[in-house]
Amino acid sequence: MNQTLEDSTVAIEAFRTETRAWIEANCPQGARGPGQIPFGSSQVELTQDVAAWLQAMVSRGWTVPTWPKEYGGQGLSHVESLVLAEEFARAGVPSGGPNDGFGIGMLGNTILAVGTEDQKKTFLARVLSGEDRWCQGYSEPSSGSDLGNLGCRAVLDGDEWVINGQKIWTSAGHLANHIFVLARTSPDDVKHRGITFLLVDMRQKGVEVRPIKMMSGDSEFNEVFFTDARCPKENVVGEINGGWMVAMTLLGNERGAGAVVSGISFRGELDKLNNLAREKGVTTNPHIRQRLAQAHIKVEIMRFLGYRTLTAFMNGSQPGPEASIGKLWWSEYHKEVTELAVDILGADALVPVGQTPHTAFTTDSVGSPNDSANWVGVFLNARAGTIYAGTSQVQRGIVGEQVLGLPKEPRSDGGPWKNIPGHG
Repeated sequence: MNQTLEDSTVAIEAFRTETRAWIEANCPQGARGPGQIPFGSSQVELTQDVAAWLQAMVSRGWTVPTWPKEYGGQGLSHVESLVLAEEFARAGVPSGGPNDGFGIGMLGNTILAVGTEDQKKTFLARVLSGEDRWCQGYSEPSSGSDLGNLGCRAVLDGDEWVINGQKIWTSAGHLANHIFVLARTSPDDVKHRGITFLLVDMRQKGVEVRPIKMMSGDSEFNEVFFTDARCPKENVVGEINGGWMVAMTLLGNERGAGAVVSGISFRGELDKLNNLAREKGVTTNPHIRQRLAQAHIKVEIMRFLGYRTLTAFMNGSQPGPEASIGKLWWSEYHKEVTELAVDILGADALVPVGQTPHTAFTTDSVGSPNDSANWVGVFLNARAGTIYAGTSQVQRGIVGEQVLGLPKEPRSDGGPWKNIPGHG
């Protein structure tokens, strides 16, 4: 047993050395450093060096390292995938394109789990090539935390689904040309049934995207309106009227797979904050020291939560309701640590100067500037982390009911899903 563990450790370190050498040999200097992927731009504008690097990643199979080789991956273990993430962060290089979190992390992994073979062969290759850029069509004005209350509807008309309704808080929708949509296809069923998961091309007259201005000044998310929009009837992932299960599979991938590597970026951010505290001369302040120590403890817990998820993957398990623990942990922690950053900045936070964050999601890129504009921007963005991918209240409900087995919260059966024309 010990020999097996030793052999495994040697193999992983050999893989780390190989990875580090490959990055050095293949990543152009112009693709290195934070902010190389323009998340906030109105269109995807990659430099020649970044585009070449992303293509090299795809060719190597390292954009989706754990996917089977026949779908563009390398069939690597989840431990090897973690090593890749660590080495990408160490080198300060991009690990994916602007919408890869949606197209690969969410939709791609979901199609691998429950999609048809035709869907795998059609959509996965186009995600990896960058031809298809995806966003998520889940939340609605009256159906955010209560996702089962959605009212966007789809009706089968011959060989096509006809979609009418609205989605909101569509992150990166302005960068996407496709959207995966939860639509109500059987209003007579109870609200968590009668929902279908559809793959929709946004490049049609019946789809309108309107950016929403955030308090940070960015417009990372949008409203999306469907007016007789269409998609082929075969663009259903999972079963017709069985979209809730597919949606939960996708959310499990979003919350669970991210937990494996999230500790890397949060550790990098905390190291940067420690440096800021030294620069501001506040490391002798006992109150600040205590809060920094608490942040260290929480990031270490985050790392161990990631290891637990990694162990589950290695044992063949897919992300389940326990993935909500990690999402709840990092999002609530991020509010606390960015509040600490603003307190350390003091008056400097009132007039921010420097580089604003490169992304509106979780931490900024590893290696981002340690200035007031960056920290204040991340501070504002951190509030959204307790809302997107499921609010903290929703995560607590999932943990309580589905992990701890506590009684369910009282629920209402009213809402937009019952108010579709022609249905009582």
